[in-house]
Amino acid sequence: MIEIWWIVALSVAVVLICILWLKMHAFVTLLLAGLLVGTLTAPEALHRYAEAEVSKNNWTPKAAEAFSHSSAVSRVASEFGSTAGKIGILIALASVIGGCLSESGAATTIVGRMLKLTGPKRSPEALAFSSFIIGIPVFFDTVFYLMVPLARSLRRVVGKDYVLFLLAILAGGSIAHSLIPPTPGPLLVAEKLNIDFGVMLGAGLVVGSISSVLSLTFARVINRFIDVPLRELPGESIPVESAESIGSDVAGQSPRFVESLLPILIPVVLITIGSILDYLTKSKVLDVGSIEMMPYRALVGVAVDGFQFLGDKNIAIGIGLGFAMTLTRYIDSGQRASLVSRSLASAGNIILITAAGGAFGAMLRQAGIASAVGDLVDANAGLMLLPIAFAVTSAIRTLQGSATVAMITAAGVLQGFALADDLPFHPVYLAMAIGAGSKPVSWMTDSAFWVITRMSGMTEAEGLKVISPMSIAMGLSALTTTVVVAWVFPGV
Repeated sequence: MIEIWWIVALSVAVVLICILWLKMHAFVTLLLAGLLVGTLTAPEALHRYAEAEVSKNNWTPKAAEAFSHSSAVSRVASEFGSTAGKIGILIALASVIGGCLSESGAATTIVGRMLKLTGPKRSPEALAFSSFIIGIPVFFDTVFYLMVPLARSLRRVVGKDYVLFLLAILAGGSIAHSLIPPTPGPLLVAEKLNIDFGVMLGAGLVVGSISSVLSLTFARVINRFIDVPLRELPGESIPVESAESIGSDVAGQSPRFVESLLPILIPVVLITIGSILDYLTKSKVLDVGSIEMMPYRALVGVAVDGFQFLGDKNIAIGIGLGFAMTLTRYIDSGQRASLVSRSLASAGNIILITAAGGAFGAMLRQAGIASAVGDLVDANAGLMLLPIAFAVTSAIRTLQGSATVAMITAAGVLQGFALADDLPFHPVYLAMAIGAGSKPVSWMTDSAFWVITRMSGMTEAEGLKVISPMSIAMGLSALTTTVVVAWVFPGV
């Protein structure tokens, strides 16, 4: 396993040198790093990875054999395409929604109502709370797409604290993404550790809400020392805003609050309903086949299938785009004609960088980084197992980028501890420690790092100063909360 650590060190050095020193584009750099890892990966590591996928019933033996003999270039291209397929449509649609919200003044209307309810001093709390609620059923990337226009509008009105507004979204949405089902990470961890969904949901809400408050406090500290200017994004055309004009609903000039909120609210509601129905049907709580009367069974079946279809994140965001396009009547005709093309041009850059980062992380997984980290686990008992679980998950997360993959991998490594009879606390706390460990460290291997930097206008260096420390703070706050609660209420 020593070879994998040399590969990791070399690839990380390449990424940092190329981006921070040579000023190479992130897309080219991440592809280069992924190709480097793929080329240096030993055939034995590829064979072990393929066997693991076959044992999980993800691949057929024939597919595993083909993978074991594939070239580094083909593996990088395959993982690049896989990542782009997962996030490409979502980013493109969300980018157009963001453009509609920004240029129509809808984001300004929402921020104006928020300021009226909370006041400028409490606007970060409003952003964090909103992101926390949205982040329970929705992937964090989607949460950020929906919320970043509001953060940018707040910065234009207040004239400062842009870093704080961005980090408030992280403090709410990112914490919920890793601790509270039905997002895939917490849900799959609960299944691996044999934890009841309701217990996982309750613990996630308690630990997540406390961690969110603590993280927001740290966000204010970062905001004091680091200032990020509000840069104009490619293709962005923004109306002039002021504290006096924001939130004023002048007929024919700015959208009303309800119609401004619909492009955000409708997708969130649909995704939430879809996620709940998916869980109920998979867990057999909702069994359409058990309904005796055929007309009712058919009606319920059609309704369930329909809401599950509408709850798909791409479909839901697409419906949100339909509502967003109704806002274009508030945009100047000259800007309206090029809105979609400008938004998609900006989205293309984000998709390329995000997909390249996904390919880089996949190459590290194929090289065996997860098992290498798992070999470092020490079977200590007691509360010390929680920091160990945190450290294992953090190491996997930092090296390969995906928080969800890190949680699932760590749960597999630590599954034996959760099922042990002598565990001194409820296994849900082990799940919370794994979720906390999926936060640090967000950097170049993390697709969300590129989404946040590109959609906020931050440079890579600013992202390392802002996002990376914040991810560490979120993880440590969640771990600290978990340890304290497990110590006080070990049996839940």
